Amino acid sequence: MILCVYAGLFVSLAMLLAWMVQRAAGNAGWVDVFWTFSTGFALAAVALAAPGVPWRHALLAALVLAWAVRLGAHIAWRVITGPEDTRYALMREAAGPAFQGQILRLIAGQGPVSGVLAISVYLAAAQPAPMVRVADIAGVAVLVLALAGEALADHQLLTWRSRPQNAGGICETGLWSLCRHPNYLCEALVWLAYPIIAMVPAQPQTWLSFTAPVLMFLVLRYLTGVPPLEAAMRARRGANYDAYVARTNAMWPRWRR
Repeated sequence: MILCVYAGLFVSLAMLLAWMVQRAAGNAGWVDVFWTFSTGFALAAVALAAPGVPWRHALLAALVLAWAVRLGAHIAWRVITGPEDTRYALMREAAGPAFQGQILRLIAGQGPVSGVLAISVYLAAAQPAPMVRVADIAGVAVLVLALAGEALADHQLLTWRSRPQNAGGICETGLWSLCRHPNYLCEALVWLAYPIIAMVPAQPQTWLSFTAPVLMFLVLRYLTGVPPLEAAMRARRGANYDAYVARTNAMWPRWRR
């Protein structure tokens, strides 16, 4: 498990660099880019260095890197080509000169978060079964489907925003009609793949593999995901967004009549 501590320390150092980059660039979105790529690299290294079967190490490293490349590239493109993320823009406006201090305090916790996520990856990579199991296939399937769902949600939102007639509106098409944050839901589901691979009910330590999906859900739903984003949306859309919230769940899909 010491590998997980090293992963957290590596990401913490990367986030200090991210803070300097976003300050120079004037766009705090770079924080998310650095976190995603540094976490992907650190967790892939944890998977490769874990005990167990080499083919499973390679599989887990590939899964982590697939997540990091997809999400990191998406965020980087958004940062390069668009305005600052609405969460950070609202924070910058509200904090004024204290904004950089707030960002520094925010990123201070991101290295430890990556260290906790590494626990799930480590336990999955350390699964000692020599042959491919149903659990391995199921875990890969969950991660691939969750990545595809997240990519689809991002594409649907980007397509919707590209239409001039939608300016100032609220996207309620495709996956966005089922819940307010389908991309966050799929992101949390990505991390469920690791306990599926790692879990052996008779081995108590493997239950720790659920730390990643639980932590990611809590962070996205109650900390850095939904609350600041919805505060920004309410400030910009007012009563229209309140009506959308009233008829649409946050992260649990609900089919409308």
